[in-house]
Amino acid sequence: MAHLTIDDIALRYGDHEILRGVSVAVPPGKVVALLGPSGSGKTTLLRAVAGLEQPHRGVIRVGETTFFDAARRIDLPAEARGLGLVFQSYALWPHRTVFENIAYGLELRDASPTAVKLRVGKALGQLGLTHLAARYPHQLSGGQQQRVALARALVYEPAVILLDEPLSNLDAKLREEARAWLRQLIVSLGLSALLVTHDQIEAMAIADRITLLNTGAVEQEGTPTELYQQPATMFAAEFMGNNNRLDGTLVERTDNRAVIEVMGTRLEGVARTGAAVGEKASAVLRLEKVLLGGGAGPNRVLMTLKAQMYIGERWELVFAKDDVSVRAYTSGPLKHEVYHVEFPPSALWIF
Repeated sequence: MAHLTIDDIALRYGDHEILRGVSVAVPPGKVVALLGPSGSGKTTLLRAVAGLEQPHRGVIRVGETTFFDAARRIDLPAEARGLGLVFQSYALWPHRTVFENIAYGLELRDASPTAVKLRVGKALGQLGLTHLAARYPHQLSGGQQQRVALARALVYEPAVILLDEPLSNLDAKLREEARAWLRQLIVSLGLSALLVTHDQIEAMAIADRITLLNTGAVEQEGTPTELYQQPATMFAAEFMGNNNRLDGTLVERTDNRAVIEVMGTRLEGVARTGAAVGEKASAVLRLEKVLLGGGAGPNRVLMTLKAQMYIGERWELVFAKDDVSVRAYTSGPLKHEVYHVEFPPSALWIF
């Protein structure tokens, strides 16, 4: 296993900066997810690591081997980097069988027929594909195609595997099963992996660490727990989880405490803002942190229930006051029209 280091990578298309000095580290045996919305630069960064895009600044290396160094004019071609790559589309050759698709990378590396048979057989067994070896891609389900693409990337035992939205082509139910299976496979094989995804649940479930990208720069980096529970910016807070956002005016602020006025009420929360008293500020609260019931009190607002939606394991509710809407989760439907909605100070982040 090797350590992947991405240091200050910058890349542009014409005059448009796609990556603006991104640094990411993938420790041996760990999975790092590049998470972010469309256009954040995550796939471009993955392609730069693979050797399919050329940055104009920065360094990329695995262990002691430098793949790219703009200052020293080092740029190894993709085929010389020895990385496993799973494309979003899987990119399986339709005229080759499952066995032939997986074997192709070994054949390019001049592996002997005996070695090809043994290593492809091992990969087929690891991913539960042995009985499908003679089939063609069009004879496989989406989940089976995804496993073939992964087996093809793993068969020559690369130092690092690159995964570009590997589960995005699967339906919702199969995607939930696949992310658990993929995480288990990566851990059991001790792989180092760089995963691109726009799905926060997928990133948190599979990755050991997450690098959140925003318009070509790192917004925040840390463990899934850190990004979810301790967002450093408004962007990070809103991107992770399902949230309520309340826009108002900052009326008090200390080192770690702030008070915002919204809906004619003062709400206390955790200070994440550099705004001055009297300036605009916003509060963010996860839906699962909203509390209901009880009478009037601190951090409570009397609101009207506007909608109730059954979403399986829980109900999602919509409350309103004036022009402000607040969503919440409950285990069952509510019976009354008006409720005191509580915004716990320890869970209300004020930016």
